Amino acid sequence: MFLSSAPAAVALEFLAPERHTALFFLSILAIVPLAGYIGRATDELAEHFGGAIGGLLNATFGNIAEVIIGALALRAGFTDLVKASLTGSIIGNTLLVFGLAAFVGGLKHRVQHFNRTAASLNSTMLLLSVVALVVPAVFHSLSRHNEGPELRMDTEIAVVLLLTYCASLVFTLKTHKEPHVASHASSSQHRTSVSRSVTVLLGATAGVAWMSELLVGALSATTQALGMSELFVGVVVVAVIGNAAEHYSAVHMAAKGQMDAALSIAVGSSIQIALMVTPLLLFLSYAIAPKPMNLLFTEFEVVAVGLAVLTIAMIAHDGETHWMEGVQMLAVYAILVLGFYFLPPGK
Repeated sequence: MFLSSAPAAVALEFLAPERHTALFFLSILAIVPLAGYIGRATDELAEHFGGAIGGLLNATFGNIAEVIIGALALRAGFTDLVKASLTGSIIGNTLLVFGLAAFVGGLKHRVQHFNRTAASLNSTMLLLSVVALVVPAVFHSLSRHNEGPELRMDTEIAVVLLLTYCASLVFTLKTHKEPHVASHASSSQHRTSVSRSVTVLLGATAGVAWMSELLVGALSATTQALGMSELFVGVVVVAVIGNAAEHYSAVHMAAKGQMDAALSIAVGSSIQIALMVTPLLLFLSYAIAPKPMNLLFTEFEVVAVGLAVLTIAMIAHDGETHWMEGVQMLAVYAILVLGFYFLPPGK
């Protein structure tokens, strides 16, 4: 059903391009299964190559939908929406995805355990993302809106984030890989050919790019028609859709009792967004956006990310979880979403 939304969106674009709201939601529904195909094809390639190469493939393509949507939105000038989708991805993966995983897994298993060492490293890496949000906000306040030094500082912070992410790959995939080996290895189903996986990956990526183009084109009219702010659309709608594949995978793993894998998918995706996708989009904005993207997020975004990281750190510190902790994370997410919805534009 979801996949049929792609041809429906294309047909609507040609036959009734003025129906922006319908086109927007059809594009969203089409991206969900396409992102799933990207995730499955990447997993198949990672299984085939194994080791560090497999991990690098997962890291590179795990958030490709988010990168494509972000790049097209930057080109169209929706810089604030792109930044909102980045913070929304961090919040959504840590609270919504892991919250659902803990809840669903907890309904089948009384208590689920995961590796405390890996959880501790992930929490620290997420704390780095909070630092990267807070420093530009404070600097902006102290520098009295002097944009030149801000952009230079933000670019250099982005370099630090990207280098730190590369170091974390070396740490988790090479020098200290034992605590971070998730339970993906247990899913050793039949291997598909490399050529087939690459074909699916390229085809699905092209499909996501096409649907993202339609989504971005209908974005402005849709937000006005529905009375939603760009901040809310970025934090909630675009962020959830851009990470649809990870949402399903994490909950599926938790339901099978593989909470290490669920935590790795949910929190690992947030780390990728904060330390890899954000710097890449910032660098890309210099080439394609009307104006370069900075790292100055709204005060509410900074607070929301900080609360999300604090929540996941408290939940993960003891190396176990149950369904009530899932409810608690979902409650925090719901409260933050309500805050974003009712937040006046420009705040």
